[in-house]
Amino acid sequence: MTNERVLTCEEALRFLAAYLDGELAGESATQQQLESHLARCRSCYSRADFERRMKAEVAGLERADVPPELSERIRRLLSQFAAPADTQES
Repeated sequence: MTNERVLTCEEALRFLAAYLDGELAGESATQQQLESHLARCRSCYSRADFERRMKAEVAGLERADVPPELSERIRRLLSQFAAPADTQES
């Protein structure tokens, strides 16, 4: 019998993105716990399968060139959100 910790669905879903991105390789215990959870939990397995397929679909999409005006507008908007709260206009 192993002493492997059993992840809850909430914990498993918290690790899912990192797992699908291959970022849990250095954390083999967490990766094994997640894989064990996915092997026995149909709901989380379905979610992981959906996320994996979605990631593959998005990666296969063509990238479009963005007009410079739109790019600049997005940068300005993002800089407003990134500014410290005390320097933002009310």
